[in-house]
Amino acid sequence: ARGSMAAGWGRLPAATALMLLLSLVVSAPGLLRGAPAARSAASLRAAAVRAGEVHRLITYIVVYEDLISLTCGAIIIWYFAGSFEKNVGTVKHCVLTIAFAVLSALLYLLLETVVSRVSEVEDAKGFMPVAFAMLGVSTTRSRMKKALFFGVRVPVVLVPWFMLCIAWFIPHSSLLSNLCGLLAGEAYGLGYCFCSDFPESVGSKLDRVFPFSLLKRIPGLKYIPVSLTERRAFEKS
Repeated sequence: ARGSMAAGWGRLPAATALMLLLSLVVSAPGLLRGAPAARSAASLRAAAVRAGEVHRLITYIVVYEDLISLTCGAIIIWYFAGSFEKNVGTVKHCVLTIAFAVLSALLYLLLETVVSRVSEVEDAKGFMPVAFAMLGVSTTRSRMKKALFFGVRVPVVLVPWFMLCIAWFIPHSSLLSNLCGLLAGEAYGLGYCFCSDFPESVGSKLDRVFPFSLLKRIPGLKYIPVSLTERRAFEKS
């Protein structure tokens, strides 16, 4: 039993796997047809949101323009979302992914009207803004003072800002949306977005209801409980 539980802990977290699947399902048809207009139908555009397409406040995180961007997005989801889900649980990961997506989008739309006057602004798309939000939470709440970054010890709070500079070179990556994601994550990490949080007891109840009860039953994936006690027991076993 102990061996099977240890093997289960090494599987891909359920919500992370779902995000990878959604990104593939939404982006693949447009990539195969080679139709940029179709691929950008769910990306974050200020004009489209003002026209009533509010679904773009969330759907943009699963949209990719080309195969390179999709591959980079898959790696980012696997690494950042997977680590975050293991730390907070599947339920909280899902709730915060939506919250970070919406907060980042609203901040992006607010700043886009100003920035677009002096420079062209790339449409927001892909999971990277949410990944930066998750990174912002992790670094603001980290007990470590310094971390290794390309072999150099730097203050932990500066790591996301160095990563932001590197992300600038990823194809079709929006610097403004990534910045907005990072700001949203750091605001949450510092306790300014308490409305997006909920007690562990509420999360434990959500663990037992649909659709989370369904995620638990998917073979090959691991469901991470919200309860810190349960997560620690699972890790130790």
